[in-house]
Amino acid sequence: MSKLYIVPTPIGNLEDMTFRAIRILKEVDLILAEDTRTSGKLLKHFEIGTHMHSHHMHNEHKTTENIIARIKAGENIALISDAGTPAISDPGFLLTRACVENKIEVECLPGATAFVPALVNSGLPNDRFIFEGFLPEKKGRQTRFLALAEETRTMILYVSPHKLLKTLAEFITYFGEDRQICVCRELSKLHEENVRGTAKEVLTHFEKTAPRGEIVVVVAGKTIIKEPKKSKFSKDDEED
Repeated sequence: MSKLYIVPTPIGNLEDMTFRAIRILKEVDLILAEDTRTSGKLLKHFEIGTHMHSHHMHNEHKTTENIIARIKAGENIALISDAGTPAISDPGFLLTRACVENKIEVECLPGATAFVPALVNSGLPNDRFIFEGFLPEKKGRQTRFLALAEETRTMILYVSPHKLLKTLAEFITYFGEDRQICVCRELSKLHEENVRGTAKEVLTHFEKTAPRGEIVVVVAGKTIIKEPKKSKFSKDDEED
């Protein structure tokens, strides 16, 4: 049976495109792209001539049924986003779920995604972590911060450049100014930068240097202070 391929694309450096990803994109009958103009440049660079259709957050509810019908009719289709792995804070979940519900095979290729190198670069504990993606803009934002303030695992968030200063200030409000943070900017690109320090130190840095580009923020979890175990003997017993 035909299938849906989920194909990651580079988050910046075109050398991160895999041989397998290029082959699949050349072999499928159709490529679904978040932005055909952006993806067109990528396909041209790798000499991929496969036809593209738009598939993004504003039309995915309408296009999914037609895509399912095309795969059932025998077409192999690949889904890509502007950068990174589709469905990770990008369109892709609805289509993947629909394929699973229709017993259509889904094959996700391994490849570029922003939060993994950011986590590793940060130097913060990575044995247990949570990925939050983009925080709510307004409704539910405070509630989310209150919940995250008690989180003990390392946290990974996507933050747009024009909201970084506000978000860092909110970290100080809810997590405290001494919470360890790493802001990873322009990963895999020429001007990649990793700014590490306390929430206060990192905020001070970006108040002096305006943030630009794609940003991933890694935040240390809350430290649990264990109380010393009480002796089973009373103070009077010890004196005796």
